[in-house]
Amino acid sequence: MPKAALVSLATSVPPHVFMQKDVLAAAWDGFGARFPDFGRFSSIFSNTGIIKRHGVKPFDWYLEPRGWPERTAAFLEGAEALFVDVASKALANAHLTGADIDTVVTVCSTGIATPSLEARVARRMGFRSDVARVPVFGLGCAGGASGLSIASRLAQAQPGSNVLLVMIELCSLALRHDELTKANIVAVSLFGDGAAAVVLRAGDGGAIRIENAGEHLWPDTLDIMGWSVDPEGFGVIFRRTIPEFVTANLNPAVVQILANMQMTMADIGRFVCHPGGAKVVNALESALRLDQGTLDCERQVIADYGNMSSPTVLFVLEQAIAKGLPARSLLMALGPGFTASCIALQHAA
Repeated sequence: MPKAALVSLATSVPPHVFMQKDVLAAAWDGFGARFPDFGRFSSIFSNTGIIKRHGVKPFDWYLEPRGWPERTAAFLEGAEALFVDVASKALANAHLTGADIDTVVTVCSTGIATPSLEARVARRMGFRSDVARVPVFGLGCAGGASGLSIASRLAQAQPGSNVLLVMIELCSLALRHDELTKANIVAVSLFGDGAAAVVLRAGDGGAIRIENAGEHLWPDTLDIMGWSVDPEGFGVIFRRTIPEFVTANLNPAVVQILANMQMTMADIGRFVCHPGGAKVVNALESALRLDQGTLDCERQVIADYGNMSSPTVLFVLEQAIAKGLPARSLLMALGPGFTASCIALQHAA
């Protein structure tokens, strides 16, 4: 059976740009007087490696407390606009139209939409009435790799069909004024908004093929990362230090995933990783036995865009492609569960 291949890849961000120094100043205004520990935690902003980020709403919108109705309205408006923009770019790069798409996979964990996003934009995108829709929720940052795995399997199951994968995350809308916790300060310092889209086809596609995929779910790790839900909206859960967990646990998991693919670390010419933040990138290099500074595209993406959850790893892949991929790469993202999701990419010279 022919493997699915990337026909095109596109990325997009909303128009509002937030400099990290300005976010820190606003955080001091919003939290400094109410949260005695804020001064101790404020160094997080400079330790993320972030210079700027993008938001779906203007900066001042985030300075006021918001509840579910306002957050949901902002999510639907912003996510639909980003979907149309990034999907249209991916289709244009593939020389296709919405009517050529047979299956749409939509990955998002930062808002709730029923009907789901691809249905809401179907008319604007020109999707056929018989298009298959696969909305995916709850994968968080790992959705960048897991979503690509799902979409590639759907493409491989029907050679010649066109599968559109769209990842949209509006992490900024989860900003909380009421949670005086380190986890919330980390979220404020780290997350941005963005989207990525890929067109996949099996049989006659692009130069990058999805060779294999694998995941590892660690037991008893539900507290590492996730959402809590209350009347105001989503609240971030970070109850364990992710860099420390990655350093201690990632290597054997990746070794086992590769073994299941009948590969070893030596077979991988480049790792393409979701950069959770500067400390996570350092931990990834340590766990994967890479020289410090190897994950250069990862550091550049986190500096320019922050952590956008699921689409972030495709921003990294876009930069890695521009620099030139080796014969085989391993795309990897970590997310709630706690899960490592890996995709082996084969690049034809």
